[in-house]
Amino acid sequence: MTFFFETYGCQMNKAESSAVERLLLERGWTASDSEEAADLIIINTCSVRETAESRIRGRLGHYTALRKQREKDGKAPFVLTVTGCMAERLKDKLQRDFPVVDYVIGNFEKKRYADIAFSMEARGGKTSPLFSPKIKDAAASAVKSSPPKVRSAKEFSATVNPGGEDFPDRPVYSFAPLSLEPGAFQAFVPIMHGCNNFCTYCIVPYVRGREISRPVEEIIKELDMLSERNVREITLLGQNVNSYRHAGYAGQTPQMHGDTIDFPALLERIASHLQKTSSSIEWVRFMSSHPKDSSDALIRVIRDYPVICRHIHLPVQHGSSRILQKMNRRYSREKYLDLVTRIRAELPDVSLTSDILIGFPGETEDDFKQTLSLMEQVRYEAAFMYYYNPREGTPACTYPAQVPVEEKKRRLDEIIRVQQRITKEEISKRLGTTVKVLAESPSRDNKAELLGHTEQDGRVVFAANESVKGTFVKVRLESIQGNTFRGTRVG
Repeated sequence: MTFFFETYGCQMNKAESSAVERLLLERGWTASDSEEAADLIIINTCSVRETAESRIRGRLGHYTALRKQREKDGKAPFVLTVTGCMAERLKDKLQRDFPVVDYVIGNFEKKRYADIAFSMEARGGKTSPLFSPKIKDAAASAVKSSPPKVRSAKEFSATVNPGGEDFPDRPVYSFAPLSLEPGAFQAFVPIMHGCNNFCTYCIVPYVRGREISRPVEEIIKELDMLSERNVREITLLGQNVNSYRHAGYAGQTPQMHGDTIDFPALLERIASHLQKTSSSIEWVRFMSSHPKDSSDALIRVIRDYPVICRHIHLPVQHGSSRILQKMNRRYSREKYLDLVTRIRAELPDVSLTSDILIGFPGETEDDFKQTLSLMEQVRYEAAFMYYYNPREGTPACTYPAQVPVEEKKRRLDEIIRVQQRITKEEISKRLGTTVKVLAESPSRDNKAELLGHTEQDGRVVFAANESVKGTFVKVRLESIQGNTFRGTRVG
């Protein structure tokens, strides 16, 4: 039997899709090159912005037409499942609006794919309600259940069980033992899930739930499995990765608080383990981090362990303390800039990247100018920039003084131009240096060249044959085309 994946959104979605793909492959399924001939189609969705959900709705319209065409042509039916944050947010409404959807799988129910696969195997793939009777097995009852109540941030905080799960009617999130895409030499390793921050513009806490940290032993076990598969680079993942805290680890480090290990201590444990085991993993990254949880202890661990990349994605979101407070970011402009100063003092070769949100409700021209001045002061090597998009159910959606769309677009255009200039100026400082590069894939424009990236997450194109893909090479950075270095392999 065959499956086809469409994955949208964040790296956590990519990791979770890889875990489901591995589950299906281990059952003897094969990946289809397209949706046209697949037995099972899985759409892993994003809800961070309305544009992401609009794209999914367009795809569901496509699958509605495809199902009708298959039926008309007398071809075998497919089973369509929708998972991820949009599925978690809309649940049954998604099926009401798009009857083509057979199963809606929330973020806490992905293990149900084993039940769906079993049902399809038992029925020769014909589990779609469009072509066969309603299924009464465990998979169907799980994914057709009523969605959990969406609570406000205040209600959420009042009803959670401290140290426990966020919603009593929601299953406990479970981490997959391995999230590696088959044959890959780079891997995402989820270490925590959920978010307790409740930034006023963000839907994530409502669709990902309360923070839960993965046991240290499970993380180390996955790293060992990745080493056995010759993985060269890992990225530790979490919605708020540096808020990781897990109880019950017996080791002793300066970052321990009682019986709880925090993120700096986890990083130190990982780095030490990779060194002791002579692991194939030579680079460790992490994202996304929150400035309020970025401590001096974390900076020191990065400084002391070369295996941890000198690149920190540090989302500032805005340059005005007034707007940061309205966003509930829990730091001020001054505290953020002080953190940047401390990072650069200990890690002079670090590259900093960020997320910047423009057009938040009540944002004045002065607030906007403060964001521009912060960008000039920090000097990010890259930034993901976007304008505020109201998300139903979040506090900011109801705030007064919403900025007109045309004004948001004007301000966004300006910060993009500023960041493009800063990026060019900052990455130009690295020209003439010889750096370690992980060779990733053939260049799109010239198959005699490979595309790779540096420890600081800079993209590099250099002449080499495909035999070095998945290995580290030395490259001298000689010029820049767009935001990509061009270089010559050394040695």
